[in-house]
Amino acid sequence: MNNVIPEWAESHFPLYSAGSIQSMYGTSNLPRVQIHENLTVLLAVAAGKGSLEVNNLTYELTEGSVILLPANTHASLITNLQQPLHAYKLTIWIQEQTQAIPGGAMIRKSEMASSSNILLFPYEPTIVSSVKELYLHRLPDRETRHVQNQMLFHQIILQLLEQQEARYTVNEQPSMERSISYLENHFSEKITREHLAAIAGVSSSHYSTLFKQVTGFSQSEYLSRLRVHSAKELLLNGSGTLREIALKVGYKDEFYLSRRFKLQTGASPSGYSRSSFQRVAVMLTPYASHLLLLGLEPAVTISESSEYLNLSDQEPPQSMKFINTNSSAEQIRSLLLDANVELIIAAKEHLEEYGLKSGQLRAVAPIMEISWNEIGWKDQLRLIGRAIQRSERAEQWLKDFEQEELEAREIVQHSTVANDIITILVIKPEELLVYGARNVGYVMYQSLGLRAPTLIDNEIKRLGDQFHSISIGVSDLADYAGDRILVIVFPDAKGSTAHTEAIFQSPYWSQLPAVQQKKVHILDLDDWVPYNPASIRLQLGRAVALFGGK
Repeated sequence: MNNVIPEWAESHFPLYSAGSIQSMYGTSNLPRVQIHENLTVLLAVAAGKGSLEVNNLTYELTEGSVILLPANTHASLITNLQQPLHAYKLTIWIQEQTQAIPGGAMIRKSEMASSSNILLFPYEPTIVSSVKELYLHRLPDRETRHVQNQMLFHQIILQLLEQQEARYTVNEQPSMERSISYLENHFSEKITREHLAAIAGVSSSHYSTLFKQVTGFSQSEYLSRLRVHSAKELLLNGSGTLREIALKVGYKDEFYLSRRFKLQTGASPSGYSRSSFQRVAVMLTPYASHLLLLGLEPAVTISESSEYLNLSDQEPPQSMKFINTNSSAEQIRSLLLDANVELIIAAKEHLEEYGLKSGQLRAVAPIMEISWNEIGWKDQLRLIGRAIQRSERAEQWLKDFEQEELEAREIVQHSTVANDIITILVIKPEELLVYGARNVGYVMYQSLGLRAPTLIDNEIKRLGDQFHSISIGVSDLADYAGDRILVIVFPDAKGSTAHTEAIFQSPYWSQLPAVQQKKVHILDLDDWVPYNPASIRLQLGRAVALFGGK
């Protein structure tokens, strides 16, 4: 076994640099200027009026307007002859980092460059002023001015990224949000536009405009997506006949469902459950690890960070996008739509933890809810494998792992810890825990067959994979302490572990036999807590090394 593999890798963001900057004036002799650059283009309107034509769409421009064009966009900038247009054109280089990056690291794509949408910010005078200053000092005569230009340029980039994020925020009244939420929760019922408009407190005609602005869809399109995606979920779970599914999602019969299904997806519902998905989004890193193990790179991972599981026998993800869990529901929904996601895999517990509801995401894609707390990692792997048509690969991996478990158990059962009672103690800033059948507990008690403290063993027998941990007080340590204690420390928000001193300096700790006999092992948090198939496999190798195996 390969016992020591640093499986967690951070991703790296691109670098931005200024290309060229030009000042453009519209005149009667030159009322139209063609724009076609192979770089991202920022247009900042300093004065006058005009318009930008792109793909038969027209964007009105006035003083203070800022517009961001994706690379290779063909556009025409047209001046208003009564109020001639003056604009600055800044091209932006976006480079992936290629040097000084650890092996296995993933290159993050630029949020600015990865979108194919044209972004218009009607009035951003601060950005326009900064671009103007950059133009005036485009030929710096000293290095200090050059550095000022760099700082100014990156301030412009920061403002653009912040504005890009802000466009996902729902600015309408809370009543509009309640109206959309009502539709998401009652899509199987007969709902009229008038009813939804009444909930929002606006007229029916204005409601349609607001709905399109907020969701990007008309009300009928949104309703159809909710119903068809719900039908997909039922098909994936094998829940009933096509007629039963049609009635559950709000259609009068299976024939009408089939028509709507084919209109939206281009295929009939009969073969959907056997579909092979290519663009899958997951909620939190463990389920991303399940997918990577099965040979499918997630299109999107909704996570607290941009860390991912980096395994020596796998290529780093090439195009996986991260969405931070702190993002609003509207922002997450918009980014998932941009990524053309076909399926979302998430645990209901995680959705609720981060303030999300299935209805909010169902308009994007069907949701495969796979419980985090009620089942163990093996069943999670099997369910995900079945959902993406990779059951055979999942079962083969589990078979290989079970053989590794037998070999590891054989080694450890012949070591000095074979008859020891092992306690897994977790010290967090706010509480003290004893772990059970999950995380490192799975490896110790189930893979290796080591003995748990009696109180923990009773809970494992009662709850199985659902038993995560139990919270205790310092005075309870003697009731749970075994012959050996494995300690995992969670630092506080500032990275400090000073809170452990209250435990390690207490008489309850110093009186424990394992402490007195120096049978305490401090384990690394990142190496021993992750709960997914690949991490469990690595923990198995580390456990053999810890207890004297080769």
